[in-house]
Amino acid sequence: MEAVDQLASAGTFRVVKEPLAFLRVLEWLFAIFAFATCGGYSGGLRLSVDCANKSESDLSIDIAFAYPFRLHQVNFDAPTCEGKRREKLSLIGDFSSSAEFFVTIAVFAFLYSLAATVVYIFFQNKYRENNRGPLIDFIVTVVFSFLWLVGSSAWAKGLSDVKIATDPDEVLLLMSACKQQSNKCLPVRSPVMSSLNTSVVFGFLNFILWAGNIWFVFKETGWHSSGQRHSPDTMEKQSSGYNQGGYNQDSYGPAGGYNQPGSYGQVGEYGQSQSYGQSGPTSFANQI
Repeated sequence: MEAVDQLASAGTFRVVKEPLAFLRVLEWLFAIFAFATCGGYSGGLRLSVDCANKSESDLSIDIAFAYPFRLHQVNFDAPTCEGKRREKLSLIGDFSSSAEFFVTIAVFAFLYSLAATVVYIFFQNKYRENNRGPLIDFIVTVVFSFLWLVGSSAWAKGLSDVKIATDPDEVLLLMSACKQQSNKCLPVRSPVMSSLNTSVVFGFLNFILWAGNIWFVFKETGWHSSGQRHSPDTMEKQSSGYNQGGYNQDSYGPAGGYNQPGSYGQVGEYGQSQSYGQSGPTSFANQI
């Protein structure tokens, strides 16, 4: 407790209030919800087959399935309405790839968000001292943003296929007894998919969080800081070039090429006007 009090008094946990660490905490929580709502799912449906011969009927056929949704391995028995013989059937489809991919992304995102939050709080100086930490953090954040988008989209498509494969009306079509009009086949209970729908929502929310956090991680990298330093330096160099260049040098000033005492300003061949302006009229007057 003393160590925690010292860290809190030193302001170590203030970093959680900053957008970078705060979003990491949200990513950690949302990753938990994502893989918990998908990976922990188990559901089922119930069907009823009422044969013409009531003794052959089965009014309670329970079919249970769960994550990772390898439905082709889910078997159940159904009456054939032809004596006591029953047939063994199975659901259709294998949707484990998209579901397991989604849960794997959520687990690794949970672990990385937790590790990053610990680094932000307890090792912030080491994280920023050589720019390697922010660069790795930036790359990982971009990768997870892409994975969340792909994984959530794939799982949304997989979930729609799971709903179709476990639809009681679709399952009844697999039974031979239901193809005879004399028998009555009815769905009794449909599977509840609310938690799976929630997992898809949390998947896309995680994508939004990770994509939005790219900017705050980028601000910690040397690329962002070097870009900020480069812009003022460039402006200073340009302004110094105009102040020290040919437009403000003395070439156009008092000592410049046009204002220097040169061939047109000095008393030269055309500037010595005394021989033509003074001696000429005097000699003419004497001659007269």
